[in-house]
Amino acid sequence: MREEIYERAIDKILTRVPDGVEWRIMEVCGTHTMSIARMGIKNLLKGKIKLVSGPGCPVCVTADSDLSIAIKISRTPGIIVTTFGDMMRVPSNGTSLAATVAEGSDVRVVYSPEDALKIAIENPEKEIVFIAVGFETTAPAIAAILILAKEKRIENFSILSMLKTIPNALEFILKSPEFNIDGLILPGHVSTIIGSRPYEFIPEKYDVPAVITGFGDPDILDGLLSLTEIISQKKPALKNSYNRAVPSYGNKTALSIIEKVFEQSSANWRGIGSLENSGLVLRDSFAEFDAQKKFANHIESYEIVSHEPANCRCGEVIMGKITPRECPLFAVICEPGNPIGPCMVSSEGACAAEYKYGLLDDNR
Repeated sequence: MREEIYERAIDKILTRVPDGVEWRIMEVCGTHTMSIARMGIKNLLKGKIKLVSGPGCPVCVTADSDLSIAIKISRTPGIIVTTFGDMMRVPSNGTSLAATVAEGSDVRVVYSPEDALKIAIENPEKEIVFIAVGFETTAPAIAAILILAKEKRIENFSILSMLKTIPNALEFILKSPEFNIDGLILPGHVSTIIGSRPYEFIPEKYDVPAVITGFGDPDILDGLLSLTEIISQKKPALKNSYNRAVPSYGNKTALSIIEKVFEQSSANWRGIGSLENSGLVLRDSFAEFDAQKKFANHIESYEIVSHEPANCRCGEVIMGKITPRECPLFAVICEPGNPIGPCMVSSEGACAAEYKYGLLDDNR
């Protein structure tokens, strides 16, 4: 029964695309990318709709220069670096955080910022640095931990903020002369925090339809049905198909916590470069928890070199310019066991999704 419902939904979606035309739809969120790949939707839509990835994979968009700073800090005596697991294997100038462990660095995988703070409490003689990677989704939890650390006067804890915000990155893409997208599937997780209103500029300013949706199979199909209906009507609009979790004005409590601890700043994005007002840095009232300031002398003693791996086109993949298979390294020398770029490392990476599910579809 479920398969029949899905088939009918796909057929309805495809009938909306005019003959001889291919619509390009960007799924912004990395979780959407992985879910769509798992469902095998791309193959079902071939020839009618081309799905491309966007900048919604936090590990993928982390700039090499920022990762290089994290690696330098990990090599500082007396420091324990804590990070989410995906960051460990991201290559940077011939090394990685995982590689520094083999050199003697103390780098530990944690599942939440609470875990990192617990390590700080248990190791008062060490400095603990948490690599804060993510978007508006993870920012409230990180902010809450910093408020707690301040209240408890935990002085050996700090973060290296690589936090980013989605709307500014989307505007950068929309303004790009290379932009060629007929519609956007917007990230559900981020939207639960910021709400739907921050996306209103997309149809109003750029005449591009957009839909917010969840991550389950029915959510994704409903999102595609809604988006293709808007595209076919040629009246760009924003639709919230995830209103059970996404209010118009977002989660006010979470937003207030972010506002208390962080302020907007420019941020470096892989595939974009420096982008104004797209990052979150600590306010002066929380400056004692800023690892980059705390260990500035050590960081400055190293040359921070940043360059993308030769022929790796991860930056173009996450900007929707190319698909993973258009990268010359994909499944040739770049694979999960030997990732050349973060798009193959991250559990939300477009290349990892295509390798895991796209190649499987080829063999079915």
